[in-house]
Amino acid sequence: MFSFYRLLLVLSLGSCTQILFAQTPNLALVPGVVVAYSPAASEQYIGSPSLAILPNGDFVASHDFFGPKSTEHTSAISRIYRSSDKGKSWRQVSEIDGQFWSKLLVHQGTLYLFGTNRHHGNTIIRKSTDGGGTWTNPTDAEHGLLKAGEYHCAPVPFLVHDGRLWRAMEDAAGPPKVWGKRYSAFMMSIPLDADPMIASNWTSSNIMRYDSTYLDGHFGGWLEGNAVLGPEGTLWDVLRVDDRSTLDEKAAFVKISADGKTATFDRNADFRSFPGGSKKFTIRFDPKTKQYWTLSNYIPDDVKGANQGKNPASLRNTLALFSSPDLKTWNFHKILLEHPDITKHGFQYIDWLFAGKDILFLSRTAYDDGIGGAFRAHDANFLTFHKIKNFRKQ
Repeated sequence: MFSFYRLLLVLSLGSCTQILFAQTPNLALVPGVVVAYSPAASEQYIGSPSLAILPNGDFVASHDFFGPKSTEHTSAISRIYRSSDKGKSWRQVSEIDGQFWSKLLVHQGTLYLFGTNRHHGNTIIRKSTDGGGTWTNPTDAEHGLLKAGEYHCAPVPFLVHDGRLWRAMEDAAGPPKVWGKRYSAFMMSIPLDADPMIASNWTSSNIMRYDSTYLDGHFGGWLEGNAVLGPEGTLWDVLRVDDRSTLDEKAAFVKISADGKTATFDRNADFRSFPGGSKKFTIRFDPKTKQYWTLSNYIPDDVKGANQGKNPASLRNTLALFSSPDLKTWNFHKILLEHPDITKHGFQYIDWLFAGKDILFLSRTAYDDGIGGAFRAHDANFLTFHKIKNFRKQ
């Protein structure tokens, strides 16, 4: 069960330490089930929600810490939680030093954690054989160190297709070495029966670099791509797009060859309208409805009207359910979470899974806690768990 401590804010004056206040966060204010909490005063914010279901039915969640007092730029910290009661309560089972921007994956019955070791660090993968309690160390190319260098990713989905496991990534080496523009899209893949801990078993496509001429010069970069199989059988890397000239959001569709070695992009056809496309998203295909589904930080019309000229990526106060038959036309179903304030409230970086008739999801949530709330919408103070019951009927 999640437990709280009393938050103490202290002011040191020479040898004298004065307690300014002592308060307990108010859990009842927060939507969903709180998995983890980190107050704004800590300057360590909750990032990278990830969710998996173990073969025994237990749920596993992970997140990392970012922010001024985190170690994200040297050796990032991630925490792992487990629930044995379908998400009603959670307990921390491990902490990992050297894991960032990571996605949990159950592959061939084994739990893995795929990401980087720090902000713009090596691409790594770890394995756990005890449900997330202990993890291997990525010491070399035979034991989980997949790519040394500067890489970027998020808790985006893995795709099983044509006997391989597919995963989108970004090279972060630039040029230029500025946010967005430094990211080059590519795809990694591996045969389903190969050991994912061995670097040589993975195939990577060429990288698709930033091009300042895209979108009539308004292209700020692409990142946090999804491996998605289109209805026509084409494999795509579907990426978040930075375009601050408009609140009409879009995604980029980078085409990946069948062998996973070649990435191509058509600037005239492969930017597509996508609700919430300026923020991180996950797309999954549901065979039962033959629809693609996403949980999106879209911008409602009334919010657009009140926030013309703002960066669309900063508007994260609304989360909604959408579906599409073709990855081109997206149909709105319902608002899942919302708050009228855009400054200190956000439901973002959603990681989600199908679970029978339901959808389970984790949110990087910036919300009221009774002691001042989040520092800003981007800098979440909660990791929260949620369920959409009978999502196909929404």
